[in-house]
Amino acid sequence: MSARSLLSIHKARREDIGDLVTRRPVPGPGLEQVDPFLFLNHHGPQTYPPGNNGLPFGPHPHRGFETVTFILQGNLAHRDTGGGESVVEAGGVQWMTAGRGLIHAELSPESFKRGGGPLEILQLWVNLPARLKMTEPRYLPVAAEEIAAVELAPGVTLRAVSGREGAPVSSLTGVMLATVELAAGSSATLPAPAGRSVFFYMVNGTARIGPDEVPEHHLAQTGDGEGLAVSSENGGLILYGHAEPIGEPVVAHGPFVMTTREEILEAIQDYQRGVFGDPAALA
Repeated sequence: MSARSLLSIHKARREDIGDLVTRRPVPGPGLEQVDPFLFLNHHGPQTYPPGNNGLPFGPHPHRGFETVTFILQGNLAHRDTGGGESVVEAGGVQWMTAGRGLIHAELSPESFKRGGGPLEILQLWVNLPARLKMTEPRYLPVAAEEIAAVELAPGVTLRAVSGREGAPVSSLTGVMLATVELAAGSSATLPAPAGRSVFFYMVNGTARIGPDEVPEHHLAQTGDGEGLAVSSENGGLILYGHAEPIGEPVVAHGPFVMTTREEILEAIQDYQRGVFGDPAALA
């Protein structure tokens, strides 16, 4: 089978949250999801001054999917009602399976609020199939040194957090997620097994898929095939992944992603009844 080709590109929309620079390539006009990849927020890059208020993501609930958060610059503190708690530094990842439901807070550590500094974070939402939506929640912090750097070709470095041998996270659904760094003038074929959805977001710089350019802050949709030929004249960083499509209905309401409206109503009621835990414990 031939290498995958570029079908379309989608520019991330600028949707700042307070003073937090935020871009969102999906969902957006003409692109509801890249099944099972539902949502991406690209926060930053920006530099916070000393004495800042930090990130604004206080206690909030989730059910029915997973959040995978790449900390490119700065750091991120996490606490949840399942007992998960950590601070992950630059280069690390926070992987949270919301499953049947929990409440978490994603905030800047006190040291960052006091001293400020650079910040850049990518948060990707990955859907779960109906059979796993009510699975037990879990949280896995992954430090940068746990993520192996694999040179796919000269100047092309893949750091996989899941879906490859030796990756630190064993995904419930076999999703592969990684960052791919391309040096200027480099090229390689990225893994992209036939039949799987490919997630390709240009975090910075530019790259080409075959002969076609993907600009900075754009998401690329590809055709099917085996492998994805990429190159970069000036270098860049890609958030990259592939996964089996779920092919089920997606009914989303704020922080809940289920397959029916009735399940959404149940999630709201469960949250209001305290089934997810007490948000005051995370304040």
